[in-house]
Amino acid sequence: MACGSTSLWAGETSWFCCGNAWGPCASTGGGACGNCRSGANHGAWPNASQACWDITRPDLCGENIPRRGCGSVMNVRHQCSGATVCITITDCGPRTKEWCGEATCCNGTCRTNRVLDLTPAAFSAIGSLSSGKLPVYIYE
Repeated sequence: MACGSTSLWAGETSWFCCGNAWGPCASTGGGACGNCRSGANHGAWPNASQACWDITRPDLCGENIPRRGCGSVMNVRHQCSGATVCITITDCGPRTKEWCGEATCCNGTCRTNRVLDLTPAAFSAIGSLSSGKLPVYIYE
């Protein structure tokens, strides 16, 4: 898996457990692509497919996010610390339309709208799970 350095998007990320279960993250999941694992560096993208787009509707928040399907590789960089993690898209999400205008800031610069969900493993590589969300730059 090769992570690129071409700018794709900037926004806010949160973390999620793969699959449809509530509670502690299981080691296996499934997700929209069928291979999401909470213990791996995986992520969910709101335009992984047309069906995904219809659920997440980032356009309602002014985000015309490009289509990147299952297996797409992205490099995610924390805006504040510069920490990076290379992820593979394995699920659909977040439901961007539910978080329109939400902002996460650091060093006087804010990122708005949740445009990416990371598994606990990926999120922990760039920030603390207890923070809940982070401002990020996304590259491919």
